[in-house]
This record gives sequence, C-alpha cells and structure tokens, in this order.
Amino acid sequence: MKRHELSTATRFVCQLAQDAARVLKDGFKKTSHVTYKGRIDPVTEYDLKAERLITKQIARRFPDHEILTEEGSATGVKSEYRWVIDPLDGTVNFAHGFPIYCVSIALQYRGETITGAVCDPERDELFWSSQGSPSYLNRRTISVSREKRLGRALLATGFAYDIGTARRNNLGLFARMARKAQGIRRPGSAALDLCWLACGRIDGFWELKLHPWDTAAASLIVKNAGGKLSRIDGWPYSVFDKDLLASNALIHGAMRKVLTRR
Repeated sequence: MKRHELSTATRFVCQLAQDAARVLKDGFKKTSHVTYKGRIDPVTEYDLKAERLITKQIARRFPDHEILTEEGSATGVKSEYRWVIDPLDGTVNFAHGFPIYCVSIALQYRGETITGAVCDPERDELFWSSQGSPSYLNRRTISVSREKRLGRALLATGFAYDIGTARRNNLGLFARMARKAQGIRRPGSAALDLCWLACGRIDGFWELKLHPWDTAAASLIVKNAGGKLSRIDGWPYSVFDKDLLASNALIHGAMRKVLTRR
C-alpha cells in the first residue's frame, strides 16, 4: 500500500472507530438483551450493532478485503488485506455499566498490521497509528513510560473466560507478579490496557489466551510508541499468538523473568 493510500486508510479507520464508539456510548447502561457464548462470555445487542456498522462500511469501501471479527460477521473473502475487528472490547464491563470498554479496528496486509485505531467512548480518547508513523492519542503523539524498575512499575493483566475451569488460568502468574511490581490493575479490556501502556499510564502488561481482535490495533500502537512486545517465553509476538507480554521495553526482561520462572 502506497503512503497516500495508507494515510487515507488510517483516516477511514479512525472515523469508523469513532462512529462505532458512538453506537456503544449511546447504548451504555441501556443494554436489555445479553446472550452468552460461554458461562461468563456475554454478547450484547450493541456488540452486534457496532459490528454491523463497521463491516457494512468496510464492505462498501473495500469489497475485496477479508474481514475477521469477534462476533463472526466475516465476509468469507480471501485477500492480502484483512480487517481485524473487536466492536466491543470489554463486554462484561459494558453489560454491567462499568465504564471501561472500547472499539478496536485494524487493517493488515499479508498478516502484518499496517494501521489501527482503538476508541474509548467514555473518555473520548482515540488511540491510533500506522506503519512507519508515531502513535497518537487524539492529535497528540504518545510514548511509553521511562520506568526502569519493576518494583516501581504499575502493570495490567486480564483473565480468560475459562478461568473457572482451565488449569492454565493466569492466577499463579498474577500472584507471582504481585510480589514484584508496585501494583497490578485488571481493567477488563486488553485493547485499552495496551493503549494505556503506549501512552505511559502503565508500564507493562501480560495476558494469556488472547485473540487477534484483542491486540491487532493496540499492538501496533504500542510498538510505534516505543514499547516492546513478545510472547511470554520471549519469542516474537504475532497477533495470532495466544500469550502476550508487552512493556515499555525497559522492564521487559524483568517481567519475563518473573513470568517464566520455574
């Protein structure tokens, strides 16, 4: 994709994320219909409304592009270009009226994210970036923190929906890291956790059992803000990997050491 085409695509992604965020904002605390994909894995009518808005606009503008979404509104088209979408990251929060949730939209070319945006309706914050460019919060460039000591670091993490049944459930890693970091938060939206890392509000993040739509946009935002991403075992990270360790780069080794200790 040429530079001017990438700029056009980035503007489209940002506008689309904001449009979908307005759908969520309008529906916040109005949810009347919640279904479940699992015991604690909900879907609201606003997940579906936001997803329909996003996929309809993409299909109209880029009918030959592939679409991958959390709620399954895929086109079935196979293309070098793939849209990776979470219309509502933080559905449990949203369904309970807890104001931490977002829209995440990314465009990939040959499996690599080239532009992406994450929109937080409650704080009117749009995080975005594109390949070869800085990361932004609204119109301001952002960068990761400069904290060098894990003992002074504020971290974030999350827990998969199978926490009640799975043997590998992050609880042990949480307990281990809680003894080493200054503090750990569990906001409930991986995409926002990563964006808050990118702008320096937290210093590191890890999570197990993630999906591409959780991280496709935000991982690019972290990278272009000066952060570092890897699998927890230290190998290079792909959004199709399940486990993610992300940091301001300065505490990455210390975090990995804690998380991989036998």
